[in-house]
Amino acid sequence: MTWLASIRDALVIVLCCGGAFFFIVGTLGLMRFPDFYARTHAATKCDTVGAGSILLALAILRGFEPDMPKLLLLAGLVMLSSPTAAHALSRAAYRTGLKPWFWPGERS
Repeated sequence: MTWLASIRDALVIVLCCGGAFFFIVGTLGLMRFPDFYARTHAATKCDTVGAGSILLALAILRGFEPDMPKLLLLAGLVMLSSPTAAHALSRAAYRTGLKPWFWPGERS
């Protein structure tokens, strides 16, 4: 095993661990946050950063093979579509009258 392969493997491990961390934290946010908007934010971070970094790690792990461009394209699609969909969903919820949650006495 060469030193270049060791660096590649270390980068893949860091990206996968970071992706798993964001998936865990996003899942905890889905369970703990009080309203729709905060939960949508948690789900978007979980989906965008978690899945994006894991797909990037898989692309690095594959190297220069025919699978790599497909994985990179999929990572780009996830990073573009997830925040866009969450924004559209939150905007539609706000326009239909779903009020954000505030601490009692903070705002009416």
